[in-house]
Amino acid sequence: MNWTLAIPEIVLACCAMAILVFGVLQKREAFQTCSMLAIGSLLITAVLVVSGVGGVGYHGLFTADSFSGFLKLLILISSAFGIIVSLDYAEHENLRRFEFPVLIMLCTVGMMIMASASNFMTLYLGLELQSLSLYVLAAFARDQLRSSEAGLKFFVLGSLASGLLLYGISLIYGFSGSMAFDQLATALNDPTKASPGLIVGIVFVIAGLAFKISAVPFHMWTPDVYEGAPTPVTSFMGTAPKVAAMGLLVRAMATPFGHLLPQWQQLIVLVSIASMLLGSLAAIGQTNIKRLMAYSSIGHMGYALIGLAAGTAVGIRGVLIYLVTYVFMNAGTFACIIAMRRRGRVLEKISDLSGLAKTDPGLAAAFMIFMFSMAGIPPFTGFWGKYFIFTAAVQSGLWTLAVIGVLTSVIGAYYYLRIIKVMYFDEAHEAFDPRPGSLTFVGGVSAIFTTLFFLFPAPLVGAAEAAAKVLFS
Repeated sequence: MNWTLAIPEIVLACCAMAILVFGVLQKREAFQTCSMLAIGSLLITAVLVVSGVGGVGYHGLFTADSFSGFLKLLILISSAFGIIVSLDYAEHENLRRFEFPVLIMLCTVGMMIMASASNFMTLYLGLELQSLSLYVLAAFARDQLRSSEAGLKFFVLGSLASGLLLYGISLIYGFSGSMAFDQLATALNDPTKASPGLIVGIVFVIAGLAFKISAVPFHMWTPDVYEGAPTPVTSFMGTAPKVAAMGLLVRAMATPFGHLLPQWQQLIVLVSIASMLLGSLAAIGQTNIKRLMAYSSIGHMGYALIGLAAGTAVGIRGVLIYLVTYVFMNAGTFACIIAMRRRGRVLEKISDLSGLAKTDPGLAAAFMIFMFSMAGIPPFTGFWGKYFIFTAAVQSGLWTLAVIGVLTSVIGAYYYLRIIKVMYFDEAHEAFDPRPGSLTFVGGVSAIFTTLFFLFPAPLVGAAEAAAKVLFS
């Protein structure tokens, strides 16, 4: 059975249970202590992932390889960032409850299982563990009406997406007789063996997973949930779950259904185009920066889908590199957004950034770096992420997708550059409250990576290439 392949997940789950018991037994406030223990647990898990061996365990239900390892490290980094940016926010917003880091840890366990899923049964179990934790996190500020509303909307629409996914899995099992990825790949080696019912099942699976990455037309929950959830939760939701769901979609399409690329490629192309267009156009009129980031994330997932649509190892490599650049851009941007606080009051309007360069040059510079990167302006990481994605599309002959991607990047640059204009050229407002060290750390690390990636791209590109090749070996 080789259960040792899942040691990182087992250790993290046990640590989450131990921290939960510790938090319950503590008579005094245990939020800070539990958060520190959670970050330490994530670090230990990352070491176990790096030092672990590859293989297939649990009778083919679980796979540990370089692809899953790549995704798990990125998920663990995103989760650690999510806990770090919550430390000061929870103090100010009266959310000092030890369940917060525990929920993030359990959500991370689910995402790690998703990254290693080699069977639709494992896929669904990991996805639901992740989703249930996220539903609670979205409504974590239970005294705030909009947070409760965000959690309810997310739960209702997420349940619908889970139903679509389950229905697709049942169709695939009914028409193929298996839920194991390797057995499906062998059975569908000849594309003519794929029945119409199986193709319909694949469409439902794509629909269910498209909801998790907030791709059009399954994006409707994203702006409201991003705006309503506590900002550290929004930061976490915008990074780690997107990485896990995109990685899961890539493995689910490339491994069992790789031979059926012509059958599902056009659907991915349409979803990608719709996501890029809506993400770039709908964000233009936004005045709330969290809603703007929600539409931005929809557009970014559209770009990442270009690599999947290519259906090649080069395309998958592009997806993985894009996910890394996206995580650091997003985490850094939300660290800057959480720092938008004046006289103890949380600010979310773009107009609140007026003249920031005069009152807080460091925060304005970090914001500018992330906005330039998201717009895809060189030499920042956002440019290189799009470069690898568009290159894969051109090599696969998807010229229309590449051209639309470039055009929507130009449109999207407008609202990113507008934020820079507001910070550097508008009249200054009263200065923000002093920044806590936790936000400076996340913003600083993200800004350094985003700015200097072009000097040392080889390790990341090599790791992404090795991870992508696993799916085509």
